[in-house]
Amino acid sequence: MSAGTVPPGAAPSGADGAEMAHEVDSVLADLRRHARQLVAEVAGPVRRVRLRSGDTVLEVEWHESAVAEPGPAPDAPAVRPAPPPPVPRPAAPAGRVEVRSPMVGTFYRAPEPGAAPFVTVGDVVRPGQVVGIVEAMKLMNEVTAERSGRVVEVLVDDGRPVEYDQPLVTLDPA
Repeated sequence: MSAGTVPPGAAPSGADGAEMAHEVDSVLADLRRHARQLVAEVAGPVRRVRLRSGDTVLEVEWHESAVAEPGPAPDAPAVRPAPPPPVPRPAAPAGRVEVRSPMVGTFYRAPEPGAAPFVTVGDVVRPGQVVGIVEAMKLMNEVTAERSGRVVEVLVDDGRPVEYDQPLVTLDPA
């Protein structure tokens, strides 16, 4: 083993070890701050929060009482009318590409109320360009185009709930 290598499982010594320890402490402090902020923003008592950086994982687990729906009131009818089934949209016409929702949430066409939308019909988009935002659990998630093309139709109105994999924007590939 050379003088500059550190055996597996052993901590580096000297300045390198102090610098690495400081970096780890800084990352942990940031994670704790983000976790506290998340817990403050979500509804109900949180049982467990799990964060991971590699392959990005975020899990929030609530106590059973916070998740369970309240039962019907004693004088309320036991049967609720079922919501009407969603009307299936026809698939995109041949040659057209759909930008789909990456998650369940609320779709927004603009970065903030009153601002210009990210895209409008007729705009040309490039791969990676933001076409909207889906809000889920108070977090804003950008929706980006995977391919370039011209916006043919915006399928969801601003502020409307969306489902996972629901088409949001139709593109005519360029």
